[in-house]
Amino acid sequence: MPQRTGWCVWITGLPGSGKSTVAKSLLRTLRKNGIKAQILSSDLIRKAVTPEPDYSLEERDIVYNLIVCIARVLVENNINIILDATGNLRRYREHARKEIRRFMEAYVRSPLEVAIQRETRRRHFNHAPKGIYRKALEKESRTVPGLGVPYEEPLNPEVTVDSSRLRPSQCAEKIFEAMVKNFLS
Repeated sequence: MPQRTGWCVWITGLPGSGKSTVAKSLLRTLRKNGIKAQILSSDLIRKAVTPEPDYSLEERDIVYNLIVCIARVLVENNINIILDATGNLRRYREHARKEIRRFMEAYVRSPLEVAIQRETRRRHFNHAPKGIYRKALEKESRTVPGLGVPYEEPLNPEVTVDSSRLRPSQCAEKIFEAMVKNFLS
């Protein structure tokens, strides 16, 4: 599949919805099809920019603006990006849509109860914060998307997958199919 410019797929959803697992599965699917891509994790970027994050609105604005800027530059340089980021406010994702020419939004839908269960059972956190839902439920944190601050579901994502009903590989396959329609064919 010839490619003239890179692209960006933003995988969004609640914390614990399975975004990172789906992103890794999507990366494997792409590689099997001979397509190179890079996962850009908001948790990794946030750790570099704000080593002691407070998850305030101002901090989120800075981090998501930076993530969009990095993704745009990479895409302009023919690097394919899988953006693994909650992006709790629609305006963050819409900003990416305006800035990145070849952009697609993939919504990993999960009921809040399922996301909470997953997050509490999680053994590998990579760069993600630990125990966020416990802290929110115990009123130690008021900044958790879906509990303390809103998570605004996408209005018109190119693809929606339900991670409470589908395995990560099935979610990745559905996202890949949408990618083929949008910019891989």
